[in-house]
Amino acid sequence: MPTETLFDLSGKTALVTGASRGIGAATAQMLAAFGAHVVVSSRKQDACEEVAGRLRAAGGKATALAAHIGDATAIDALFVELDKRALAPDILVNNAATNPYFGPMLDMEMSAFDKTVEVNVRGYFYTTTRAAQRMRARGGGAIVNVASINGRRAAAGQGVYSMTKAAILSMTEGFAKELALHKIRANAVLPGLTDTKFAGALTQNPDLLKQLLRMIPLGRIAQPEEIAPTIAFLCTPAAAYITGASFVVDGGFLA
Repeated sequence: MPTETLFDLSGKTALVTGASRGIGAATAQMLAAFGAHVVVSSRKQDACEEVAGRLRAAGGKATALAAHIGDATAIDALFVELDKRALAPDILVNNAATNPYFGPMLDMEMSAFDKTVEVNVRGYFYTTTRAAQRMRARGGGAIVNVASINGRRAAAGQGVYSMTKAAILSMTEGFAKELALHKIRANAVLPGLTDTKFAGALTQNPDLLKQLLRMIPLGRIAQPEEIAPTIAFLCTPAAAYITGASFVVDGGFLA
């Protein structure tokens, strides 16, 4: 394969969920820079439009389409709209996630449990099936699931969130085995502690952050732009022989 085409996504459509900020927005920016037409999706249309506008201003191709990944009806509507616009995805980055509860599992309300599973597990699964059906018809594709190091090592106060991230790793392996026949690859990326609004409960607590930093060999938290390159790499021809794999990007935390 010519070197100049290893990271070329020209002519490809990439759907990125949870793309209005943080890791999702950084990933959308990198995929657009590689030439993909990026569909920026998150719950709020105005937030999606803001990111898509930045991508277009930088010379990229982007479309904003809001969807709540915890709602199967909303996911169906998203793909109906993608079909109408001839934007069936060649690439899917499942990044949208939720963690509505921080504390002991014994005290967790079932409403919070259900919400966590609906978005982090069912949402990933359902979005993947809808995307993969279209990839199969198009002759192949790439799926990247954004999991977490908590999927390998459960964190105190985040038991159910950790459980859903472990499920994503298993889901990734299952899809990788089943979809390889259709030339669709599925991989996972496991970010460590990252400076995002989502991780604010950890990063904005000085005492807790101090404890966590002692456990990270690099001694700092990641920026979203440091997670995005691994995700983007797995979407490119450079990763053509990689499927069913999980890539840890955590500053050495799990080492």
